[in-house]
Amino acid sequence: MKTFDCPKCGGPVNYEQDVVGANLTAKCPYCGSQLSVPDELRGRPAQVIKIDLRNTGVARNATKVILLVILIPVIGVVIGAIAMGGFMVPLISRTVSPPQGGGVPTTVPGKKEKDNSFAKEVLKFGSEGIGPGMFKDARTIAVDESGTIYVGEYTGGRVQVFDKEGKFITQWMVDPKMPLTAIAADRSGVVYVVQSGTISRFEGTTGKSLGQVDYAGGWGFDDVKLAADGSLVASWYKNRDDIVRFDSQGKTTRTIKEAISSVTGDSELNMKVAIDGLGNIYALGSFNNGVFKYSADGKYVSKFGDAGDQPGQLRAPSAIAVDGKGRVYVSDVKGVQVFDGSGRYLTVFDPDGISSGMVFNDNNELFIAGRTKVLKMVLKEQ
Repeated sequence: MKTFDCPKCGGPVNYEQDVVGANLTAKCPYCGSQLSVPDELRGRPAQVIKIDLRNTGVARNATKVILLVILIPVIGVVIGAIAMGGFMVPLISRTVSPPQGGGVPTTVPGKKEKDNSFAKEVLKFGSEGIGPGMFKDARTIAVDESGTIYVGEYTGGRVQVFDKEGKFITQWMVDPKMPLTAIAADRSGVVYVVQSGTISRFEGTTGKSLGQVDYAGGWGFDDVKLAADGSLVASWYKNRDDIVRFDSQGKTTRTIKEAISSVTGDSELNMKVAIDGLGNIYALGSFNNGVFKYSADGKYVSKFGDAGDQPGQLRAPSAIAVDGKGRVYVSDVKGVQVFDGSGRYLTVFDPDGISSGMVFNDNNELFIAGRTKVLKMVLKEQ
C-alpha cells in the first residue's frame, strides 16, 4: 500500500501499485475526489511532449485562431454586461442589501441553514500548532471511565492527554514516522493505538508500552473500538476487508471475512468500525459510501446509506460512532448525520468543520476530533 496527498483537500490517499505500472486511479476518502495516481508514483517519470511550431504557417494560423477564440467571448460578455446592467443592479441590491443600520447580511440568500438543535456544543478546546494543547492533524480521540481525554494526531505520532474539562495534562509519543490511524481507551485507562497495521497497548497517563495485540493474520489493522465489556472490535485489510473481534484479554474470538466487499462486490480499502451496547457491529465503508450492520454473533443484518448529497446519503464519510441509545452517527462533508439502529435517517448537525474522529463517554456525550480542535456535544433526548 502506498500513499500520496490529494491535490484538492490535502488528505492522504492510499493506492496499490500493480505489477506492470499501468495507469491507476484512486479515490480520496476525505473529499471523495476520483484521482489519477501521479506518474512518478507509478514507477515511471512524468512525460513531457514538446512540439515546435516556430516559423511555420501552422503557428501563424494557430495564433489567429487562438486570438479569435479568446476575443469573441470577451466581447460578448462586455456587451451582455452593458445590456443587462440596468436590470441586474436593482436585482442585486434587493438580494444582498445590508440590514437597516448598516453592516453585512448574516445569511446568504437561498442557502438553507443547518439545524443544530439536536446537538449543543458545551466544550471546545485546542487550536492549530505544535505546543501543549494545540493540534496539527488530530483525527482520533478516546475517553476513559474517569473522563480523561486522549487525542492522537495522524502525523507525528503525538498523543495528548486532557482532563474532562479539556485542560492539558501531558503528552507522549508513538512512532513519529508512521500514521496514527486509530485510538481507543478502556475503562481502566489503557490506550490502544493503531499504527503500521498493528494494535499496541499503552498506559494512558504515561505512554508506557504494554505490548501488542497479537493476531494470526499479522499486521493490517486500520481501526479499533472498545466494547462495554472491554472486548475489542477492529477492521483489518490485507487483500480483503475483515472485521476481527478480540476478548478483553486480546484473544481472537470471531472474524467476519470480507465484511463489506462480500455484500457489495466492491473492494473496501478504508473501513471504520463501531459497536453498540448489545454487541451489534457497524462497519463504515468510505469507498462504498455505506454503513453495514452485523449482529453480535457476526451475521450480516443490513446496509444503509449510499453515495449522494441528499439526507441519509454519504459523501466522503470519515468516522462512525454509536451512542447509548443505539443511534448511529456518521460524519461526512455535510456534517454528522444521525440514524437509528435500523438505519432510518433522523437528522444532521454541523460541528463546524471536519469530524475526523468521534467517541461517546459514559454520560452519552459526544467528543469530536476536528483536526485542530476538540468538541464536546450534548445531544437532544429523543
